[in-house]
Amino acid sequence: MQKRTKTMLLSAIAAVTVLVTGCSSSGKYVDGTYDGTGKGVKSDIKVAVEIKDEKIEGITVKEHKETEAMIDAAVENTIPEIIEKQTTEGVDALSGASGSSGGIIEAVAQALEQAKKK
Repeated sequence: MQKRTKTMLLSAIAAVTVLVTGCSSSGKYVDGTYDGTGKGVKSDIKVAVEIKDEKIEGITVKEHKETEAMIDAAVENTIPEIIEKQTTEGVDALSGASGSSGGIIEAVAQALEQAKKK
């Protein structure tokens, strides 16, 4: 009987943990558009991050003076990864365009800091 009670208690704790974790992972941002700036190779890179339904909906590069091929590669690869992961954490700078992609990552991280739920 004691073993059964312990098993039930552990199951209940596990269920509560799943519920709490599930609730906390649903959207961590406040809806709106947030601007951020990061350092590229040739210039600052300014982005706008759109949050909709508490998630990253889109990222637009608003201003830069980077080499077009470098910024294009960063936009095509880095931005979709950030949107997929819903964070800049764990997103690496793109090889061959590390300055531009690093600037985008930095700018988005700055914008997301403003968008975080408090």
